[in-house]
Amino acid sequence: MRFNQFGKVTVSYPQALKELQTIRFLTGVELNKITPNALWLHFLAQASPLAHSQSAKKARLNSLLANEYQTVLEYTTTNTVNAASFYAVALQLLGFEVDEDFDLADVFAALKRLNLAYHPTINSKEDLLLAWYDLLETVGKNGRTLLDNLASAGYFTPFYELAATQKPLFFNGKSLPIFDTSKLISEVVYVESDLDSDHDGHADLLKVEIIRPLDTNNGLKVPALYTASPYNQGTNDQLGKKLTHKVDVKLATKPVTNTSYEEIAYQAPEVGPIEKRPVAGHAQFAEESLERELSYTFNDYMLARGFAAVYAAGIGTKGSDGLRTCGSPAETASTVAVIEWLAGSRKAFTNKTDNIEIKAWWCNGAVAMTGKSYLGTLATAAATSGTPGLKTIISEAAISNWYDYYRDGGLVVAPGGFPGEDADVLIAECFSRKKEAADYLQIKDKFEADLKQVTVDQDRTSGNYNRFWDARNYLKDLHNIKCDIVMVHGLNDWNVKLRNVFNLYKQTENLKLKRKLILHQGQHIYINNFQSLDFSDMMNLWLSHKLYGLDNQAPEILPDVLVQDNTLEGTWHQFADWDGAETELHSLHFDQDQLVAKPNPAAGPASFTDHLPAEAFKRYSQNYQQWQADLLARKAPLTTSSLLFESQPLTTALYLQGTPRLKLRVAASQDHGLLSFMLVDYGQAKRLGKTSDLLLSKGLNAGYRFREDNLVEFKLKKASPYQLITKGHINLQNRTSLWQNDELKPDTFYDLNVVLQPMFYKLPAGHKLGLIVYSSDMEMTVHANEELNYSLDLAACRLDFDASRIAD
Repeated sequence: MRFNQFGKVTVSYPQALKELQTIRFLTGVELNKITPNALWLHFLAQASPLAHSQSAKKARLNSLLANEYQTVLEYTTTNTVNAASFYAVALQLLGFEVDEDFDLADVFAALKRLNLAYHPTINSKEDLLLAWYDLLETVGKNGRTLLDNLASAGYFTPFYELAATQKPLFFNGKSLPIFDTSKLISEVVYVESDLDSDHDGHADLLKVEIIRPLDTNNGLKVPALYTASPYNQGTNDQLGKKLTHKVDVKLATKPVTNTSYEEIAYQAPEVGPIEKRPVAGHAQFAEESLERELSYTFNDYMLARGFAAVYAAGIGTKGSDGLRTCGSPAETASTVAVIEWLAGSRKAFTNKTDNIEIKAWWCNGAVAMTGKSYLGTLATAAATSGTPGLKTIISEAAISNWYDYYRDGGLVVAPGGFPGEDADVLIAECFSRKKEAADYLQIKDKFEADLKQVTVDQDRTSGNYNRFWDARNYLKDLHNIKCDIVMVHGLNDWNVKLRNVFNLYKQTENLKLKRKLILHQGQHIYINNFQSLDFSDMMNLWLSHKLYGLDNQAPEILPDVLVQDNTLEGTWHQFADWDGAETELHSLHFDQDQLVAKPNPAAGPASFTDHLPAEAFKRYSQNYQQWQADLLARKAPLTTSSLLFESQPLTTALYLQGTPRLKLRVAASQDHGLLSFMLVDYGQAKRLGKTSDLLLSKGLNAGYRFREDNLVEFKLKKASPYQLITKGHINLQNRTSLWQNDELKPDTFYDLNVVLQPMFYKLPAGHKLGLIVYSSDMEMTVHANEELNYSLDLAACRLDFDASRIAD
């Protein structure tokens, strides 16, 4: 158990005093007269919101030990509070258990082991007050601060009655949970876009769900956390399964071309005028409400803290007009339309027929976008529009280029876990207008025709980058971004692969905006419920600054690059950059079964076949997890369908960063072929689990008696001999570019360069770096078990990667 806090602000004594008064921890206290013990007991009584009488509060104090032998009340009759007694009690308040989590005889050892900040000495009332202030902002066993846990116990319920003009309140640079979540207003409006994606001659209306504090009805204007989720109105899972493409197909031989980028560059088509609705009247309040929205738990957390939550599924979803387009400019425009309404520059209506306009009068005009995967992707897309109402995005596991999601290196490469999925499948799954029978009857023919065209345009035959994918490449428009960005991504996410966040991060480094990057050890997940990181506090600090304009130094306080350690539990490291100036180039050359420091001109060739025995091919095709495990473990028959090259054991640990690069000379036995690669950590060690462990079911409350979330963390598992670091793929006919087809003559050697997926990986001393070269990837590429052989000219092959050394 180890805790990491990065959203904590260091304040002066006068500021701490002022803020403690604001949250009523010093009510009735005369600091010039009170003794340190009396002040301590006062703080402890205030921190017992579930105890409503003096007797109940006394019982609470008698349940806390100040040392090995005395309760707080017994201790204060003969002793004066000091750092040891203060933190003995503090650890109990934070939920840690005596003997199980810490030893009362040495509380400072526990604080150091848990990585919790503390004051080493408390010799005065001023010391005590500062220590208490900091304790309120210290995380406990459930990963939430003491103040958050007091809020969950009802400490802030008296603040609900504050006038709207007195809200919000901030403590330590973050908005406080003083908003009554039992009285949230839920409503639906329909934003009018500039699109006619279903070609009916009318501007598409977009259903928008809003949850806002009741205080907004009394004059308070709040910011909006907007999550654009195409899944929000339901998904067509069975239709998606039906449309999923077969992957046990032969790799196509592509006709040789000399295509230039200019030939496939996307140009927005000319669009004629779209009929807008005449405004027939105005309304202040919506006509529709909603049941339980499909929410994001971080948005729930911020609802109690004075932010509205806004959800929209966009064009082609239930309640909205239009057709789904999977990442196209139309989807970006659909997403941005909601921001423009929130910022006051676009119309919305109370329903889809009466043309009664309604404004977002409750919003202060500042919008942030949140969400993971497709949700974070649309946040990235919206940012590239430069729309002024969008002040920041927190994009988690987001796509920055849809080609990098469904393709790689001139190949159809599936997102991890979803072989056979493609843009058309995702469109069908998210087209929730299908769920309303009468609406679907009217739109079915257009939907099916549009979907057929997408299937053609996405081009699963060649796997090339074309006009369809160029239209869905947000990286081309990064220069338009005006808002600051928080990027969050899993280092083991093979759904939205790391190239997406790496390119977004690297290609925004020269823009005049603030960027924060958080890389965790998870797969395709959220991290706001992790024990070891104060993510919600960090983002509260960020959003209080960006959306409420609070001068809390959030851009300076939050780390620029934060990376979770892959060898230790609960450990996070700060870096200045990802693959920046602190890294050095490392080169390893290929030899027979080895990666060596110097090239060997006599290394000779090495060959493998892509063909497997029929029974093995069938087994692995049906269980790609077992295929990958056996490939990494070098089990037959996969040893004949791949090559492994290993380095010598490392003498010094390295932090591998950025994109590994391969320079190869390869020949294939036919006129088509593909190569795949795995970079592997070989060495017996305990490693973090692939999925997080549940620590406490519903252990996190978003407010007072509000929505709950599970507490989780990555834990070390039993020792294993290897760990996948990263992967890569290339079509041997795309040696020049992703849009040009090169000739591939059988049994002829060609030089090519391959860039693997990015990495940020600690490779311990004593471990070996391994590179597996193979062809068909049972999880990601097409595979037909062809009689197809590959040869490498080892003397002309090299692995380059960037790494920083780790001191012992």
